[in-house]
Amino acid sequence: MKQQAPPGPPSAVERRTIDVIPDAERHGSPRSQFTLWFGANMQITAIVDGALAVVFGADALWAIVALLIGNVLGGIVMALHSAQGPRLGLPQMISSRAQFGVLGAVVPLVLVVLMYLGFAATGSVLAGQALARILHVPATAGILLFGVLTVVVAVTGYRLIHTVGRIATVMGVLGLGYLLIALFTKYDVGSVVGVKGFEAPTFLLAVGLGAGWQLTFGPYVADYSRYLPRETSERSTFWATFAGSVIGSQWAMTLGALIAAVSGDAFVGDQVGFVGELAGPAAVALLVYLVIVVGKLTVNTLNAYGGFMCVLTTVTAFNGRSRVSPAARAWYIVGFTAVSIVVAVVASADFLANFKNFVLLLLMVFTPWSAINLTDYYLVSKERVDIPALYDPAGRYRRWNVTALVSYAFGVVIQIPFLAQALYTGPITDLLGGADISWIVGLVATAALYYPWARRTANPPAAMVYPSEATPPMRRLSS
Repeated sequence: MKQQAPPGPPSAVERRTIDVIPDAERHGSPRSQFTLWFGANMQITAIVDGALAVVFGADALWAIVALLIGNVLGGIVMALHSAQGPRLGLPQMISSRAQFGVLGAVVPLVLVVLMYLGFAATGSVLAGQALARILHVPATAGILLFGVLTVVVAVTGYRLIHTVGRIATVMGVLGLGYLLIALFTKYDVGSVVGVKGFEAPTFLLAVGLGAGWQLTFGPYVADYSRYLPRETSERSTFWATFAGSVIGSQWAMTLGALIAAVSGDAFVGDQVGFVGELAGPAAVALLVYLVIVVGKLTVNTLNAYGGFMCVLTTVTAFNGRSRVSPAARAWYIVGFTAVSIVVAVVASADFLANFKNFVLLLLMVFTPWSAINLTDYYLVSKERVDIPALYDPAGRYRRWNVTALVSYAFGVVIQIPFLAQALYTGPITDLLGGADISWIVGLVATAALYYPWARRTANPPAAMVYPSEATPPMRRLSS
């Protein structure tokens, strides 16, 4: 198949928002998904996520195994969302209108926006600290500067985001590879690995941290595969996304678990500072801080870009529009980033504990959404979507879909007895010795309720329906 040429250089400002990508503007290959998600995961927050398992009691060896299991399980769900992109040509959360209804999709959308804000804020804290060390300025100034960089890349859009992802991939391999070697050179890592026996609660906490990390990409992963040509293999998109995300995150989380095991309170008190000291000489530390900034810029841009898409999807559910001007698009991104920076500046000093609870809370609200979206797309609708109807509250998908909304609420509520949060521990969690399996319960129970109910109530089209302007005339498309 002859691929379309990319629409301009990486510096060209993206024009598309929540509308379907026409075939004439499709380009690239699944390989771009590998580099984007590998680069987005080879960064400081993933290191912190891996460290949490050890900080909260797991042995480093068991933590690494558990994180791998969690990354693989969550990565499967995340990559199944990514595989929808080429066929639909839509942002992820617009497509969820097919399950929840045009207005009903606003319910999970609001939670997704809060997620983006939370991750953007925590990322800004860590990247701001690194920039402050590079430029010898206060941390607040570093956070503000990082916010400006995020806005520039996110406003420019899709192609520059992928370019930054490729740069982050190379820098991440070099930087985190060097840190791993430095860790084994400076510390007796073997003496702190395998010193504790298997403990189910901490093991399952680490599985949840790995799975939660991957699952939180689900609401926006298709935003970055939607420009691929429509004929792109779903299998290729799946494996490229899965491999990039799982390998990148597991590498970073393994480093984090080992750092936490050898460092004790030193890493807990100053994550960025400890990594800089691990790097060694000032010149090398400076380069490692730069690796931190570029890695965080990749994923923070995804948060800002996805956040503005979700805000726009929410707004257009009520005004019926499918496009906005480039100026309005820029202001959405600036506004979202500004809010995340304010949150970052006033963030609590108890970063690690709050971040752990934040990730586990996100699992509670996003596993039911993923269960509904994937069950409907692959098993009920069988990859058939009426795309024009996604923008019409009076169309096929209506304003509200009771089946999805009730199933979603059920999926959230049923997890409560299984929670292990700082503010609440469920009664079943106590019986399990403190092990948090709420996300597994939410995923399975939601799908079990939604699937038979949706089989009776869903109204999918007989075949994919695209807007007339999305497909050039006289062009034959493969199914």
